[in-house]
Amino acid sequence: MTESSPDELSPNRKDFICGVVEGFYGRPWTTEQRKDLFQKLKKWGMDMYVYAPKDDYKHRAYWRELYTVEEAEHLTSLISAAKEQGILFCYALSPGLDITYSNQKEITTLKRKLEQVSQFGCTCFALLFDDIEPEMSEADKQIFQSFAHAQVSVTNEIHQHLGCPRFLLCPTQYCSTRAVPTVNSSEYLNTLGTKLSQQIDIMWTGPKVISKTLTTECIEEITQVLRRPPVIWDNLHANDYDQKRIFLGPYCGRSPELIPLLRGVLTNPNCEYNANMIPIWTLAHWASCSLDAPAHMEAVSWDIKLERESEQGVCEDEAPLPLGKHVYHHRQALRQAINEWLPEFSIPKTAQGPIIKPQPQVLVPPVPIIPIMPSVNTCMSLVTSTSNTSTTSTADMTPGIPCVNTSQLQALADVCSANNDRPILATGVSPAENFNSVSNPVMNSLVSPTKVILNESIPNPIIPIASSNISLPSEIPVSTLPVPILGIKALEENGGKIDQSMSDKVDETLSGDSVLESASFIEDMKKDKDDDIDNIIVDDMEPLVGEQQRNGDMSIGDTPQTLSPSRVSMSIPEVGILETPGAAEADVCMNDGMSENGSMQVEPSNSPLSTDMMVELAEPTEPSDETLEEPAVDANALIADDLLLLCDLFYLPFEHGSRGLRLLHDFNWLTTHAASMLPRGNKPETSEWRRRRSRFAWWVQRGRRLARRLAQSANRELYAELHPYVWDLCGVLALLDGFVRWLELGKFPAHVATNIQGTYTWFSKGWREAFESGAQEPWVFRGGLAADLRRLLAVDCAADVLRPAPPAPQPVPPLPHAPHAPRPYIPADEPAVCAICHKTCRDGSDCSYLFPSDLQTLPADRLVAPFLTFTPELCMVIEDDEECPHPDGDAPDGDCDDAAGEKIDSAEPRLNGVKPEIVGYACAALNSKEFYKRQEIAWIPEMCTKYPESLVERDDLSPAAKECVRHFHQFANLERAPESVTRAHPALLTCCVLPPPACRDPLAPARLLTCLLAALRANGANGVHACINATDHYLHQFYSKLGFVEVHRSAGGRVYMARAF
Repeated sequence: MTESSPDELSPNRKDFICGVVEGFYGRPWTTEQRKDLFQKLKKWGMDMYVYAPKDDYKHRAYWRELYTVEEAEHLTSLISAAKEQGILFCYALSPGLDITYSNQKEITTLKRKLEQVSQFGCTCFALLFDDIEPEMSEADKQIFQSFAHAQVSVTNEIHQHLGCPRFLLCPTQYCSTRAVPTVNSSEYLNTLGTKLSQQIDIMWTGPKVISKTLTTECIEEITQVLRRPPVIWDNLHANDYDQKRIFLGPYCGRSPELIPLLRGVLTNPNCEYNANMIPIWTLAHWASCSLDAPAHMEAVSWDIKLERESEQGVCEDEAPLPLGKHVYHHRQALRQAINEWLPEFSIPKTAQGPIIKPQPQVLVPPVPIIPIMPSVNTCMSLVTSTSNTSTTSTADMTPGIPCVNTSQLQALADVCSANNDRPILATGVSPAENFNSVSNPVMNSLVSPTKVILNESIPNPIIPIASSNISLPSEIPVSTLPVPILGIKALEENGGKIDQSMSDKVDETLSGDSVLESASFIEDMKKDKDDDIDNIIVDDMEPLVGEQQRNGDMSIGDTPQTLSPSRVSMSIPEVGILETPGAAEADVCMNDGMSENGSMQVEPSNSPLSTDMMVELAEPTEPSDETLEEPAVDANALIADDLLLLCDLFYLPFEHGSRGLRLLHDFNWLTTHAASMLPRGNKPETSEWRRRRSRFAWWVQRGRRLARRLAQSANRELYAELHPYVWDLCGVLALLDGFVRWLELGKFPAHVATNIQGTYTWFSKGWREAFESGAQEPWVFRGGLAADLRRLLAVDCAADVLRPAPPAPQPVPPLPHAPHAPRPYIPADEPAVCAICHKTCRDGSDCSYLFPSDLQTLPADRLVAPFLTFTPELCMVIEDDEECPHPDGDAPDGDCDDAAGEKIDSAEPRLNGVKPEIVGYACAALNSKEFYKRQEIAWIPEMCTKYPESLVERDDLSPAAKECVRHFHQFANLERAPESVTRAHPALLTCCVLPPPACRDPLAPARLLTCLLAALRANGANGVHACINATDHYLHQFYSKLGFVEVHRSAGGRVYMARAF
């Protein structure tokens, strides 16, 4: 957009609104962030910003209150800043929670509030009636014919009172699934269309709350009903419904050919302001186009693609085609947006407080599976409801959507909601239902330019209520999957106190309580497991061409670069920009390129990830760093390819990016073909397994490199917003990589594949189809790519690993840039493991002073050495490699067996001779009874010789040292776990992790334990116990936090804690 007034849009855009609505739940953006947004909107040719933060103090909860002088100054400065940039500032108010439409005093209050804002210079307003009680009060029923008539009356009156300014309305039925009974037959929508002033625009989210696609048919349908083209409130990139997801993919699923049919598009993006450059930039680019890229440039399925490929891997009918200036291709738009985003990482900014996203801790039943009628907007409402279901006409269902047994969907819901930190609700919504939004802390973004103030002293009048269970039909189409109604990220009062009391007692090594989970998985889902992945969608991602742009400031020509106030006067050095395909270049489809988004990938001939021999269908390869990058001056400098990886890992609500899919498919292939690593495994399959294992490890290292480079960014605000997501994913990747490294040892039974397959995962029948179809809202599938990867590991109790990520590293104590990584034990680790045992064996503290210098090995010989001797294959360590240089540019040698094997031995020094530091260990035995018998035969005699019983007569021995000596000589008579414990939990385990600051990763114990539990599961075990002294309070809480529960306490002072998995 030009410098023209926001009220006088340029001729080519005067009929189309394009901008951003800040309409999510959680912490609002700051004043400075909004001003920064205005500059970007101007630069990118957009023209509107809608102020509608759901949890801002006086927008919704306290909508009647006028702004104070201080708040008025901030709001006035925002409106002025928008005008300076040629952006139309639209002030939205949400009075629908408790307004009485027939009360003239209420209407006067509403007028006074909007009059005050108009005096600040605002010329555009909006009333939002989304996510409110759909029934009128008794007083309103006496005056108005219907709910729609009440809203129309108030809106028209306010519009006229303000002098008929630019005005928008968000209806209560704001998408097709909320229209009662259908869009065409909705009395509510038809009343709006006929009675609401034609000067007022109406917002609409599409077929769903979060719509995967918008079609000409659905737009024409709502236009006919509303008697005007809608303004799309687009929730494609909204993420306030899932604490684990952020969306960095491009704007897609909407053809630019829709633009003439719309009044405008406003994106309601991620809660994290700095993460929204790609969603907003690609929307702006989309709005400047008039055509979609040709259909054959989009993704095709694997079986079709393989038939078309030539020997060089190029699809002959997908040769590079020139794209016109006004043709929109979402993957090209993504690459161009990355160019815009990369310089932001080098702009020095300080981090603000944590992002508050709507994630409650509400003790409610799991997701009931019911047919969906009007759904609940994650970005417009977080509500619970109590009532019955309404029906959905089968004629309105999406054609071709398969029916799914509700027991399978229940399993899906149980799996996705199996996290104690994020329990979820789901019910249907009918017109007769009464529901209230969930309480959230009151926040104020209009009292500080750079901070959002949390005022806990002000109660939020929005009170949560519980949901009810609803009976299920035997079979329903996947298009009617449930909507989980989420609450706000706030502990209930009692729960918070309990958790706090626990955290006061236990060492900071652990994070959050962990409760054993028993999600009801359906056994027959294993039978329905579909191993055929011929329908993989190919993301033909083209490697980034030309000089790679590294993290740094850049010259942007005549448009001023957005800077923090302290940087405005500083010069900006010019750096090379990542070249993106233009009119003369287009994506090229190559073989072995796998994803689901549909751009092209070129595989260099010298790639170490070539497709030399495939046991299954051809899979994609990824270019090596040498192909993508020029040598870096700073090894920690972000480059465009890092951000491309970041975007693929956190892509869109209905699809994972190409590299995310690569990780999913590689890990699944490695586990299902793990038997090829047995000593008598087939040699060709073994070679292929090692090749894929090497590739998987390479991508894991790329993820860790991304985390390290992000941590070095000057923009700490941007880093703090991305850190929790990247940390979570890197933690899951470290866990999976540790398990794959254990599989490579080949120490498991031949039927390992049946033991380690997850019950309901991405590769289960119907899962991927339901995820990608867009037939249900995306919050049905919790956690994004990290959760899909984690579910591939067949350990059912997942809450300990999927807990919220720690906050971004603070100066004291510093967190590592990437999570600590578990791996299998090797003999060279024995000194470090024994040292950790000594530092923790006295109920979590050092016991070295209790033993004379010549008997320092006593504790380790008693507690951990038997495991290292008899079951080294079931021993794991976790290490901190923060101080070790990382050979980032080296891709794995895909065909070299030895190369892959060498990667496992992390005890070997890195480039500068520094070894990763082992900070914890976990050891186990499959059967405790057999383990004790083996000790009695082959270990105890040696220990009795090493530590003769006469040592107890020494005066310099502490009671603890004497007790250790007696342990060996009285071993046969020692108390053992009772049958009630060993019957259900036969395996025996011991685990120790150093406390901070030695271990800086608060989730390291959970990650380490889960890796070991997966190894036990591979050997057929599903229950494990640990034995501690009754006086070991630290260890009791340590194991409790890891999901263990006390199952037996003996008279002899022994406590047995067990866990099923």
